[in-house]
Amino acid sequence: MAEPGVETRTRSSVITARAAATFEPVGRSVATARAFVRDTLQGWGYTDVVDDATVLTSELVTNAIIHAGTAADVLCLRTEQGVRVEVADRYPEREVPLQGTGRFDMSPDRESGRGLLLCAALASRWGVEYSPTRKQVWFQLDLPERPVGTRSAGPALPDDLLPVADERVRVAVVQIDRKGAIAAWNEDAEHLFGYAAEQAVGRPLGDLAAWPHTPGIGTGLAEALRLSRWEGSYGIRGADGRVIPVYASHLRVRDTQGEPSTVCLLVRDYERAVLQSPPRTPVDSNNEGRSSDPFEVFIGSPAPDDLDGLLQRTVERARDMLDGDAAFLLLATDDETELEVRATTGLPSARQRFARVPVESGTGRYSSARMPAVHEDLAAVPGAVPLLNGTGMRSVVTVPLKVEGRLTGSLGVAAEAAGRYSNEEALRLQFAADRIALAVESARLGELERLRRGSLSFLVEASDLLAGTLDRDQTLALMAQMTVPTLATWCAVYTIADQSSDPYLSYVLHEDEDRIDGLKALLSKIPPPEPVPSPGARVWSAPSEAAHQAALRTSMRELGYGSAPLSSGIGTTLATAAAVGGETVVLPLVARNRVIGMLTLGKPSDDHFRQEILELAEDLSRRAALALDNARLYSERTAISQSLQRSLLPPGLPQVPGVEVDVIYRAAGEGNEVGGDFYDLFPIRDNAYGFAIGDVCGTGPEAAAVTGLARHALRLLAREGFGGPAVLERLNAAILDEGARSRFLTLLYGELWPQEDGSALLKVVCAGHPLPLRLRQDGTVEPAAEPQPLLGVMEDLELYEQTVTLDPGDVLLCVTDGVTERREGARMLGDDGLMDVLRTCTGLTAGAVTARVMRAVERFAAEPASDDMAILAMRVPEPHTD
Repeated sequence: MAEPGVETRTRSSVITARAAATFEPVGRSVATARAFVRDTLQGWGYTDVVDDATVLTSELVTNAIIHAGTAADVLCLRTEQGVRVEVADRYPEREVPLQGTGRFDMSPDRESGRGLLLCAALASRWGVEYSPTRKQVWFQLDLPERPVGTRSAGPALPDDLLPVADERVRVAVVQIDRKGAIAAWNEDAEHLFGYAAEQAVGRPLGDLAAWPHTPGIGTGLAEALRLSRWEGSYGIRGADGRVIPVYASHLRVRDTQGEPSTVCLLVRDYERAVLQSPPRTPVDSNNEGRSSDPFEVFIGSPAPDDLDGLLQRTVERARDMLDGDAAFLLLATDDETELEVRATTGLPSARQRFARVPVESGTGRYSSARMPAVHEDLAAVPGAVPLLNGTGMRSVVTVPLKVEGRLTGSLGVAAEAAGRYSNEEALRLQFAADRIALAVESARLGELERLRRGSLSFLVEASDLLAGTLDRDQTLALMAQMTVPTLATWCAVYTIADQSSDPYLSYVLHEDEDRIDGLKALLSKIPPPEPVPSPGARVWSAPSEAAHQAALRTSMRELGYGSAPLSSGIGTTLATAAAVGGETVVLPLVARNRVIGMLTLGKPSDDHFRQEILELAEDLSRRAALALDNARLYSERTAISQSLQRSLLPPGLPQVPGVEVDVIYRAAGEGNEVGGDFYDLFPIRDNAYGFAIGDVCGTGPEAAAVTGLARHALRLLAREGFGGPAVLERLNAAILDEGARSRFLTLLYGELWPQEDGSALLKVVCAGHPLPLRLRQDGTVEPAAEPQPLLGVMEDLELYEQTVTLDPGDVLLCVTDGVTERREGARMLGDDGLMDVLRTCTGLTAGAVTARVMRAVERFAAEPASDDMAILAMRVPEPHTD
């Protein structure tokens, strides 16, 4: 049985192209790496695997840059079967999934490692390779394999998603002769329409067809039968008089004698999925008897596969057909209320691309794009065609593009001279538009489908990246990097701290890094956009106007018309004006019913946004707003938590005359500064000091609350003059008074008095805590107290204190059970192990003792500590001898 991801069939792995890049360990490198892989694969023509490759690369580069913290090397290799992408980092010791076991030794919820899980899910093959200095993760995506001769194929679908048809799908095959009469009528045609073959043969098809023809703008039945191929819907009148809606595929053929006829395949209209267009046969220029397809005559052969190429070819052919100076084609929005400029020739296309005009701009016939229109002189009706304002065009003819009666676009041709066009040219252009409309609509739907698939991949990737951080600055950077250059040329993010605050410019990004400073300076000088909570993108003209005014003033000063000539800076100002001179839109960032900022997107001079891009940006803004608000809440909670935790720690260790003191404290859990373990050392009165080290049952905030109670109570009671037993008995009562919130507490408490002879006198009480250890100068180690009951369990405690004298050179070591219970599998450090470590500390300072003990604890096990730890060492130094 083959292992997952392992190829068992021999394949050619000849590399036909390669591309490599290195990305620095900074946040924006992830977006740059995605763009590098996407551009590389699209350049190779591997569009089938671009989205999967981009998602996988993003995850692997994120692992390298964010989690491993090193630069990422990305290598793309092209083979005949697909593409291989390799991502390497400089940190070879990262954890990876176990291979060959059929499972992953990690959780999908973890921040790191998700790229490997995605590799297993999406890639044809993948793997991890190591060297002494780096780790490399690679994946391979195979191109979809299509049988020889297959032009197109659909995916395997569940049965409930298949098209609905009768128990037996009937395809009527009808052959129409040169004169339009029925020459053949098969058995399925008899069953579908009720006519026997002898009743149908010889009759004109027009006698039976209910053709949806609109005079002047549609294709008639006779015209459709003369086309080399045609598909569409119409009706056939059955023998009972009822009209049966059918979906038809017409193919023009000729017999061996050269006689032309049309073969019609007819199915019920709801069974249209049964039929599919036959592939076009290349035009044979040497065969004069072959009938030509008007579509190919107009658009040329072969027709462009992509929508933009098809539209551009269309406007060029329309201009040439009517001998015009310019032509344009606009596509209708889904609601048919606006037309979007998609292709022009002879006009400033960069200025007009994706600009929008209304379908209905007035009440007259010529004010609607739904009907053909001829303007003999635009000078007589200024603004009649807004697209041509300022272009010098005088006469224009426009016709609609319609599919099954629905407006899908508008095609126009213009000339610089007046009176160039009449109704005759309008009919010729309409005839061409009727033939191109179906191909344009089909290509547009295909483009929308690709865009939607890419948008889904983009939003999934964006959501994953935004969910992967709770850092506000990194969230802002991700928002900008995901929009530039995918959605816009530049981006600015404004944030609003609270309801009373003004929007603040928090982040600016331009696809050209040299433009960022100029763009930031420009936006800083103009008022921010209004924080309107209504959804959707709204146009913001202030940046473009400000940039143009600044460029104008700079140019005038440069030419000597201003107050003072300017010899430098005009290049930067003009470049900034060009960078923001296009359309600028603002999308509100709304989270938890509050506007927390605005996402501003911009285009360069005279450029516009597509509606699909704005809809995608709106989806992204909703996700980004929630991520930004989560980062804000996390930052606030973290600041509050850290402030409260710091209040539970001692402000600092006092200097004890004649005694060295050192403490090491480690709280378990990410982001915790205080846990269930605590320590304290504080002055009680002159030459008397109190010290404590304790352990509250459990870890985290609940344990830290009891920690604060214990530490403050100890200081207060000790300074009131109570002895050690009395202090702990009163603390025990206070803990029990907490009720359900009370916790068990082990505590070592003592009082320290430095002596004039260089020694130190201690009185200690050990309430359920690990016993303090005394290291003598000769290297012997022994417990310095006896165990007594812990606190927080019984109401009546009888505790006593013990006296210990530390001679010069002696060390008293106090620890919590996080030290003695350090584990590695079944082994535990324990009291004996701690005593062995302490024996090696003879002659060391208090700081060196705590450091050695902590180092021994960390090295005892490979896994991070799961319990809080505190280490307190007190040493009486030996007297100096000259």
